[in-house]
Amino acid sequence: MTFLSFKKSLLLCFMLLCCTAIAQIPDSTQAESQEDNVKYPILQIKGLFQARYLVGMSKDVDVNGLHHSDESGVSNNFMVKYMRVQVRAQISKRTEVVALANLADFKNDPKSRVLENAYLKYTFNPKLALTVGQFRPWFGIEETYPIDIIKSLDWSNQYTEFGKLGWTSFQIGLSATGQLQLGEIPFQYAVSVVNGNGKNQVNDNDNGKQYSTRLVFGLVKKYNLNLGLNGGVGEVLSKKVYGVGIDLSSLVHFDPKWSLDMQLEAKQATNHPLYFAADPETRPSNPDAYLIRGAYFLPNLRYEVNHRNLSAFELSCRYEYLDTNFRLNSNPRQTITPMFGLEFLKNYGARIQLGMQFDRYKYQVENTTQYNNNLFIVQVQSRF
Repeated sequence: MTFLSFKKSLLLCFMLLCCTAIAQIPDSTQAESQEDNVKYPILQIKGLFQARYLVGMSKDVDVNGLHHSDESGVSNNFMVKYMRVQVRAQISKRTEVVALANLADFKNDPKSRVLENAYLKYTFNPKLALTVGQFRPWFGIEETYPIDIIKSLDWSNQYTEFGKLGWTSFQIGLSATGQLQLGEIPFQYAVSVVNGNGKNQVNDNDNGKQYSTRLVFGLVKKYNLNLGLNGGVGEVLSKKVYGVGIDLSSLVHFDPKWSLDMQLEAKQATNHPLYFAADPETRPSNPDAYLIRGAYFLPNLRYEVNHRNLSAFELSCRYEYLDTNFRLNSNPRQTITPMFGLEFLKNYGARIQLGMQFDRYKYQVENTTQYNNNLFIVQVQSRF
């Protein structure tokens, strides 16, 4: 038995042990007999509209960050980013089915798009819930909230790249999650096994799977300070891959109106898509020669206005560092994204954001996206 096979077997045994042990713990909700009168299914429909206007401020660089030496790039653009519709069906006290589709993806080739969430979740008790289908496995801070309440313009570059690696974004598989108490410390966990080749795939592209774990410790309740640890191993086209990460998050309330939300996250993983794209005759045998490393820091200052026509305003500025191949061909990308947002309805029901995105590379490569870029953004959204 190989070391990777041993680790996969150990992880599966751990999941089964948790399922067996925790499921036998008496559920406190059993005493709530009044809920027996609830008629199922209970349907809930939600949605999100999000649109942008982009203006490229760098010569010969289009709104997607691609450099054009022939000056043919489009430097301004209106776009619909999301038109999401979500249906959540509570079919019993413990069972729910969720479907989430992004109708804006129909403007592109919808073959591997449109359908985002499609899963069934069964909750034994707060200590254990099982999710199966297409979902976002927990592997960092950003997986714990949706795009419509993000504190910046979009997901971090790191999140996007790790989605391509199979650790984040929408994946197909099985996950066990729950909340526990370690003495005085609240504790959350997630253990997932996924195909690792993205969403809306008919079959896995190989026999390998990716196994990941996320552990979150509540360190200081007063400041909502949480420490997250992420780790995963897997096999892609008979090659071993891994991913690790660490993150800190905090929410400090200075008074009833002013608050500061902070996120700090760092990750490293095997960049196996880059490895398999290289020439098989010249590439090394170990894919860990191709490694991706990234980090970001996102502070967000919020002021609750609570006016009839204005709920709050926010100021954020995310700094990102990302190097997709730091061992063999390092060309780190640094991105600074200052944003100003106005919230007109509670819980980001209606929001307008203004901001800039500044991209800087160590080496600029003509006619590629590895080129310095300044982008102006106006973004509007509405949740319903």
